[in-house]
Amino acid sequence: QVQLVESGGGLVQAGDSLRLSCAASGSSFGYTMGWFRQVPGKEREFIAAIGWNGRSTAYADSVKGRFTISKDNDKNTVYLQMNSLKPEDTAIYYCARHWDRWAAPTSAAAAAAFDSWGQGTQVTVSS
Repeated sequence: QVQLVESGGGLVQAGDSLRLSCAASGSSFGYTMGWFRQVPGKEREFIAAIGWNGRSTAYADSVKGRFTISKDNDKNTVYLQMNSLKPEDTAIYYCARHWDRWAAPTSAAAAAAFDSWGQGTQVTVSS
């Protein structure tokens, strides 16, 4: 069973940047990985995904051009660099592992397709 642990969240002002990290135990880094976020009362929202080898990525339109997903296979860590943060980016951010290690990031937007999740890290952006 893989364990995912997110870190790097916090309180920032609009326009600031944050980098989230997701450290994984086990062999998560031959898998497609994703980042999601959730606010109370809403469904979990897809943010970004990265393919098993780190060469392909996909983003939600709401974050395209501002967020960048990457992975370091040697460190078993996936990152989410978030720039130009907006108050509407406020949420709990989760990383997750796709059930299909070979899944293409462009088809990996459904939360139900991810079978391992971290505990989440809070990101709050003040205006």
